[in-house]
Amino acid sequence: MEGLVALALPVLLILDVAPDDLPTGIHVFALPYLDDNLGLMMFMGGVFGALRTIGAIGVLRNRQWGFALSLVNCAVTLVLMIFMLPAGVADGLLSGGALLLLLLGRFGRAEILPEPRQVA
Repeated sequence: MEGLVALALPVLLILDVAPDDLPTGIHVFALPYLDDNLGLMMFMGGVFGALRTIGAIGVLRNRQWGFALSLVNCAVTLVLMIFMLPAGVADGLLSGGALLLLLLGRFGRAEILPEPRQVA
């Protein structure tokens, strides 16, 4: 999702459209600071998208670093989704689902504590 936004940045720059110049009354994010720096947010989305893709490749190749990178990406996205409302809601739902699937795949039906033994 973030990668597609970053792909739009060069197109906007080629067309000489400044991504920071939003029409008055238009708010993309809940915080005005993020609206004022929309070009940087688009670039940061590309970084997030690249890291997600690298983590997914690592998970598909059954590498621990890919699993760890994907966990960190999901956790960071869940923390930052509050600041990126309203788009953060969809990002949080998708990232939360990915985190759940990663943890289910890693731990499966493993128990936290072993069952107590009965003394006969």
